[in-house]
Formats: sequence, structure tokens, C-alpha cells
Amino acid sequence: MLFCAVSRLICTFVDVNSRPFKGRMLDNDNRVILTTHLINHLKHKEMKPTLLLLAAGMGSRYGGLKQLDGLGPNGETIMDYSIYDAIQAGFGKIVFVIRKDFEAEFKEKILSKYEGHIPAELVFQSLDALPEGFNVPEGREKPWGTNHAVLMAKDVIKEPFCVINCDDFYNRDCFMVVGKFLNSLSEDSKNRYAMVGFRVGNTLSDNGTVARGICSKDSEDNLTTVVERTEIERRNGEVQYKDEQGQWVTVADNTPVSMNVWGFTPDYFDYSEAYFKEFLANPKNMTNLKSEFFIPLMVNKLIGDKTATVKVLDTTSKWFGVTYAADRQGVVDRIQKLIDEGVYPNKLF
Repeated sequence: MLFCAVSRLICTFVDVNSRPFKGRMLDNDNRVILTTHLINHLKHKEMKPTLLLLAAGMGSRYGGLKQLDGLGPNGETIMDYSIYDAIQAGFGKIVFVIRKDFEAEFKEKILSKYEGHIPAELVFQSLDALPEGFNVPEGREKPWGTNHAVLMAKDVIKEPFCVINCDDFYNRDCFMVVGKFLNSLSEDSKNRYAMVGFRVGNTLSDNGTVARGICSKDSEDNLTTVVERTEIERRNGEVQYKDEQGQWVTVADNTPVSMNVWGFTPDYFDYSEAYFKEFLANPKNMTNLKSEFFIPLMVNKLIGDKTATVKVLDTTSKWFGVTYAADRQGVVDRIQKLIDEGVYPNKLF
């Protein structure tokens, strides 16, 4: 049926040599070639990006399963708002990375509400999900970090995809920006990735330090480095982070940081799989029971090797989230303000 429909449209297009159609029928060879091009074009137009949500964290600082905390007026979670925004931005599927022991509660409280709105799948991150030949070091209790979580989705994502955290409120512009980038990629695109860059001064908590990837970029807005800093806060009116020597370093308020909003294509899984083996083969990563295979670690390698480019997509959106229990009421109030302003309906799903 698609072939017939495209064939009927051929007369409205130019031939394969880009010469205008002059009232004559294309020969059979050219018709077949042009029809194939049109089918591939339509397939690409139908290929929507996927949203990959990292929800396997324990929520240690907040003191509970914060991904399931109802913050909206009808018990909506932060990830509900992210998924609503992603649907508005043209995403076609969602995939959650969770812990296996979280499955029943997650399906009951979260997954069921998306039925009829967007296709959804679950994948599981576990401590022992390791390549052949590697074993969990004795005494290690936590999984292997954000890029290990991304790897769990390799078998279910075959299209361009965006990675986000489940407990960060990103605002809609963020999804529109990365959705536009992913939709602009050709079907066979490789090695062209993106990161949404938030201004560090717009991403802090009033109740303690936060972890962010501090970024630098070149004149073409391509990412040059991203360094994970686990303690960032405003001190004496300035944004500062603690470096490896325990010294506080000042950065400008508008310094771009990664809030873990990444745009990738499926080739990223292959790079990650190979580099995870190198990570595990390094003795210091096995003896350090808290070592993590972060997304920025993989991205830095691909940039350093000149294997891939990562476009820094600008957004002035202000992040908010529940890093600490004391952040919760402020998030509830800000969500209600967005509802009052008409940004979101009172009930999402």
C-alpha cells in the first residue's frame, strides 16, 4: 500500500538526476529508485526519538524512592511532567531503567498511567549485569553508574534517543530543543550527539551541594570537556565546587553544566559496551567499591579520540528537583505555579 501511494506521488517530484519532470513518465528503473528514496524518506519522518529515563537510583540523599513521590495536585511525579513535555516535543516511546525489585510497585504506580498515551518499556539495572569475564568485587553494593544504566537499554532502543534523570524537573524548552536535534538526524546518523547545557547558577539547591558535569565548548558550540563535580553550591554569593584536593573553585553563574540530558544514536551503545570493559579491566575501578561508569566519562573519551561530536544545546530553563527532603515543598509550589500559568493541565494523564 505504501509503495502504491508513493508511486502515485512520483509525478510531483523531480527525477533521480534532479531534472524537473517535464510531462513524461519516468522509466521503470528511475521509478523504482525514486520510490525507494521516497519510502526511506517517509520512514525517517515516522521515526520518532525515544526518551530513556534513569530511575534505578536509591534516592539516598532524599531518604526514599523519590522517583515515586507525588508532587503534583493529583499525585504526579516529576517524571510525569518530563514525559508529558516529551510527548509535546514529539517523542514516540519511553524506556525506564529501574531496579528489578522495584518492578511491581513501579508498574502499579507509574507505568499503568501512560497506557494509551505513549508506548513504554522497562529494563533493569543490577550490580551483576557485567560483561563476560568480570565479577562483582566483594563488598560492592551499588550499581556501576549512569552509563551502565544506559547500556541496559541497548536491546530495546533502535532509534535516536534522549537520556534524562527521573528526579530532575527540566521544563519543556529542554525537551523541545533536544527533540528538534534528534528529529533532524538522518536515519543512519552516527557520531553526532548532543547535550542540553543548563547555566550552573540555575541548577543549585538551597539545602546542600549538588553534583553537576561542568562543561566547556568550542567556537562551534561542540562540547570539549565535561568534568563531573560532586559538590557544587553557592558560597558567599559565588558558585563554587570542591576539586580533587578539597579546594573550593569559583565558576561563573552562566557556566554550562550537564544535567544529564543527552541526545544519542544507537551506535553510542556499542562504544559504551567496549569502553565499559576497559573500565572494569582497570584495577583501581575494581578496588574502589564506589567507582562509577558515568556518562561524561564515555563522552569525554569519544570527544578526546575525535570519534564523535557533542553539540551543546542552549537553554535558559531553570532546573529544579528534590535533591534533599527540604527541597520538596519548594518543588510542589513551583509546579502549582506552572499549572496556574497554564503551562500544564491540572491532571496530566
